[in-house]
Amino acid sequence: MRRPVALRLSAALATGALAAVAGVALSLPEAAAATTGATGYATQNGGTTGGAGGQTVRATTGTAIHQALCSRASSSTPITIQVEGTINHANTAKVSGSSCSTAAGVIELKQISNVTIVGVGSGAVFDQLGIHIRESRNIIIQNVTVRNVKKSGSPTSNGGDAIGMESGVRNVWVDHVTLEASGGESEGFDGLFDMKDDTQYVTLSYSVLRNSGRGGLIGSSESDTSNGYVTFHHNLYENIDSRAPLLRGGIAHIYNNHYRSLNESGINSRAGARARVDNNYFEDSKDVLGTFYTDAAGYWQVNGNIFDNVTWSAPGEDTNPAGPDPQSNTSVSVPYSYSLDAANCVPSVVAQTAGAGKGLKVSDGSCTPQNPGPTPTDPTPTPTDPTPPSGTNLSLGAGADGSSKADGTSYGNVRDGDLSTYWSPAGSTGSVSVKWGSATGVSKINIREAAGSAGVIGSWRVVNGDTGAVLTSGSGAGVISFPKVSLKKITFQITGSTGTPKVAEFETYAGY
Repeated sequence: MRRPVALRLSAALATGALAAVAGVALSLPEAAAATTGATGYATQNGGTTGGAGGQTVRATTGTAIHQALCSRASSSTPITIQVEGTINHANTAKVSGSSCSTAAGVIELKQISNVTIVGVGSGAVFDQLGIHIRESRNIIIQNVTVRNVKKSGSPTSNGGDAIGMESGVRNVWVDHVTLEASGGESEGFDGLFDMKDDTQYVTLSYSVLRNSGRGGLIGSSESDTSNGYVTFHHNLYENIDSRAPLLRGGIAHIYNNHYRSLNESGINSRAGARARVDNNYFEDSKDVLGTFYTDAAGYWQVNGNIFDNVTWSAPGEDTNPAGPDPQSNTSVSVPYSYSLDAANCVPSVVAQTAGAGKGLKVSDGSCTPQNPGPTPTDPTPTPTDPTPPSGTNLSLGAGADGSSKADGTSYGNVRDGDLSTYWSPAGSTGSVSVKWGSATGVSKINIREAAGSAGVIGSWRVVNGDTGAVLTSGSGAGVISFPKVSLKKITFQITGSTGTPKVAEFETYAGY
């Protein structure tokens, strides 16, 4: 009799609990996005670079992630969002703006491009909160954990997918992430990594997918065959019922993955899909490759795989396993270069490299994990000017406005010359502006934090409020200089902080 997935998960979850009791902890080093560059099909179709070349900001809430997206000059302005802490429903609200389309209860990457989301510091966990990519391109997600996303029960997010892509998505690289659930569909969970409705040029690398009824799919139905060109390499699939992955049409390259405890089926190629399956290690599993639950045939090319304690079903009307002696029934060529580890060392290599918090280690085909090179930490801040501002503070007597403010604070408090009063945003990020009735020349500002809150402000941008142009960016409060500009409104955008920012004074100076 088939056991409910929740029962099959108990041993795995108990193991994790014992590790916690024993005080086992993972140190998650600071990491910057794409330190080794995209691999696989994500390198095609112009490549995948995410937010490279753009501003880098820090976010500790889902709302701050949305705010960073919405604060860009346009929906395609490159940005890297460094995430630390737990992102959940309580701290993920909808943010509006011309450069974004967000929603509460899900990280929404919709109708945008050129974005990197990367976990840093003590780690980034998206708890019961999925990441939804729709009508977007050139996206990188790296070094994060997404767990227990539900499509039924409470709370729900992203249709139950940990990471889901749909509707014309192009060029996504998901790397060194951990995707996990605590059961199958009957427990309210769906897929860990799903692609549908014309999603192409995707790579999933050095990641862990575990404790779920469904690993992921390419194509939502037998007629949804416009997806494909997907690479899966150096991933661990562990304690998964099926869909590791499910392929409906399209082409997938699947190499150097470690499959352990696939309970019902693994790589399910159907509806004309073609999979190249190279040097993987399949262990303690059932029906790890074939066409299952349909008579719409799929195809595969196999080479160099190891099948360790794998059992196979007898062929039937809706069951066409590749084993017990898997042979190729198609040929698949790939357009990019790659280095294969020998299948017998895949379990060791994957154990040392796959998942969040592994230091972004990779393999070069030598069966020995490699460090990715120097790993940047926080963005280099714009140096503050050591010279105190001179001249007249142009903010005195000017107007002020901004984004939502915290109770008991006022925009006007930043231009009243009184350090005992201050403005705070409604959350950890927000913006405040100084404005004049006629164009005013400004080349220097001084952001003065209220007493007791020094050092809370993290990353920021100074924006020309008339045009939306970014004048400069950096981190930390103080004196900030930039080329002199004539404007009616200047905005200080806080895009990252370590608590509740308190801006006592937003001073402005003409300079020279």
